[in-house]
Amino acid sequence: MKFAVSAFCLALSLASYSQNWNTAEVASLPEPVANNAVCEGFSPAGNFVYSFAGIDSSLGYSGIHLKSWRVNTQTLQVDVLPDLPDTLGKVAAGASRVGNIIYVIGGYHVLANGNEVSSNKVHRFDVVQNQFISDGAAIPVPIDDHVQAVYRDSLIFVATGWSNTGNVADVQVYNTYTDSWQAGTSTPNTAKYKCFGASGEILGDTIYYFGGAAGGAFAAQTELRKGYINPNDPTEITWGESEPEPITTGYRAAATKTSNALHWLGGSNVTYNFNAIAYNGSGLVEPANQAVFYHPNSGLWGNEAAPDLPMDLRGIGNISSTQKYIVGGIGENGVVLSSVIRLDYEGTLSVDDERVESSPFITPNPVVNFLNTSKKGVLSMYNSTGKLVFTITTTNQEQIDISNLPVGIYFASLQSSNRVYRQRLIITK
Repeated sequence: MKFAVSAFCLALSLASYSQNWNTAEVASLPEPVANNAVCEGFSPAGNFVYSFAGIDSSLGYSGIHLKSWRVNTQTLQVDVLPDLPDTLGKVAAGASRVGNIIYVIGGYHVLANGNEVSSNKVHRFDVVQNQFISDGAAIPVPIDDHVQAVYRDSLIFVATGWSNTGNVADVQVYNTYTDSWQAGTSTPNTAKYKCFGASGEILGDTIYYFGGAAGGAFAAQTELRKGYINPNDPTEITWGESEPEPITTGYRAAATKTSNALHWLGGSNVTYNFNAIAYNGSGLVEPANQAVFYHPNSGLWGNEAAPDLPMDLRGIGNISSTQKYIVGGIGENGVVLSSVIRLDYEGTLSVDDERVESSPFITPNPVVNFLNTSKKGVLSMYNSTGKLVFTITTTNQEQIDISNLPVGIYFASLQSSNRVYRQRLIITK
């Protein structure tokens, strides 16, 4: 099905900003699941979409589990994986991939007495070995229903969310290279920023998150918050809001990005507890049937009809910039789904869009004192903490002296006229 663009979108957009998604149910999990952490992974065995933990079709606390699956997006085979290595089932975790490792962060457990306990766990899954490895360093502030996004293929930003007794303003930054946490600049300490059930992405040096539940009544939010990340010190974030604001609310939508736009797919317009019952007392919540998008360069918002997309989503499989996968969720009438939905993006991108390439462009690797580049453009080097260490304009086959840089792991990004090239680099002596 192709989503129809709303009248609001048509009124504001240019032809170069058409936003269309084609959807198709391509596979089914062994059982229904919602509020599950979803992420992609790539290995010699194929391209996969993963689901970790969640709640079953009962929508009761006893149906919250630790089950894990992977779906091969080429053969559509579904494999049952070992359970997420925790002691109690949990929902509202987040999953992010850096390299070959998926990091499943936070979430919360629901006890028999109704108490909810936020998790401080960082579970790590190696997609090449196809197994869980040892947990990462514990999250300083246990968190669930948070915003989780990857910065420069090395840092994972965990922003706001719920921690045991309330929404928090904390921004916690996990370094996947050093397995350590740093405190980022907190969001403003107001209900406009502190929320749970929002979702977001990082585009360039800015983190964006939309919707969520906030305030004493847990009302659904319309705000799009944005934080500029200082590339010289990624823990330094300058917070603000988008102008204009979106025209809709959003709760537990799947956030993703295409070349120059951000998208929030599915979700609901009414906030609810893990059992899909509204916090406002209105009963069972239904999906919003929407796909929201935002173009940062133009400030353009759009809201499209998306009847095939469920709510209660905690992630999406990003197989490419134009192919995404949603796994499970809650459909109409509170039905928990087992469906695997492929979304193919057919939006018309602007002429300024960039393609991201991960093919090697620096040799040798590891490198000692001099590196060679095979591309022309602006080369930026970041150390393992995400700090920018130098920027230089290169020509083809140029040799660059890096003898002044300490031994360690670095991240190189080269911006050419219409592409961005990225590569992990090791400096030795």
